[in-house]
Amino acid sequence: MRKMMIYGTALLTFAAAPVFAQAGSTAGQSGATTTGQSGTTTAGQSGTTTTGQAGSAQTSRPGGSGDAMKASSADHMFVMEAAQGGMAEVALGRLAGEKASNDRVKQFGQRMVTDHSKANDELKALAQTKSISIPADLDAKHKATQDRLSKLSGAEFDRAYIREMVADHQKDVNDFRKESQSGKDSEVKAWAAKTLPTLEEHYKMVQDIDSSLRSGSVGTSGSGTTGTGSTGAGTGTGSGTGTGSGTTARPGTTGTPGTTGTPGTSGTPGSTGSGTNNPR
Repeated sequence: MRKMMIYGTALLTFAAAPVFAQAGSTAGQSGATTTGQSGTTTAGQSGTTTTGQAGSAQTSRPGGSGDAMKASSADHMFVMEAAQGGMAEVALGRLAGEKASNDRVKQFGQRMVTDHSKANDELKALAQTKSISIPADLDAKHKATQDRLSKLSGAEFDRAYIREMVADHQKDVNDFRKESQSGKDSEVKAWAAKTLPTLEEHYKMVQDIDSSLRSGSVGTSGSGTTGTGSTGAGTGTGSGTGTGSGTTARPGTTGTPGTTGTPGTSGTPGSTGSGTNNPR
């Protein structure tokens, strides 16, 4: 009887073993799922998503987007400044045509109107493709310059206008060269490279005019008349030189030679005294 009880207990133990093993496995899997998988999901995948991917999204993507935005902003600023500068060159060039007293200054002003009007039209068309709105009026800085120069005239205007053009074109050449070399927008960069040679030519021209004005070698335009007289080309005795009226000077007459003087007469020799000898 005792053996049968022992035997039955053993059977029950063996029969229950798979159940406990399965329960243990379930507990293990549950624990693994809760601790491992859930822990992995929370600390690993979720942590990776939050720290890795999300962190990467916040650090890498916005950073790259920031670089793109920065480049776009730089090109946008260049377009806006180039538009303002171009409009100012046209406005001041027209002012030079009205107020300059020097022919070279007037001609330079007209060149500014022609060249910058063309460049402005090209830039406006380019800006429209980039959804950049170009202002229609001068900004406060360029408006103040226009007002200041409009109050001057003659040689004073010439000097002030040319000095302004020297400073403007020095800056323009530097800005356009920088954009043509390091611009991020390929079309804006190409336009800057295309326009740069014209600005460099303007800069050279205005420097030469400025140097001439400072040295006083550039005369002002006037309405003085030019003489029409011609000089005589004749040679020989008595040929005169014309003095503008075409009249030839008459040769002078030769003086009459003097007469030879009459030689003086010889004096009469003195007479010999007549005396008597008076011997003693």
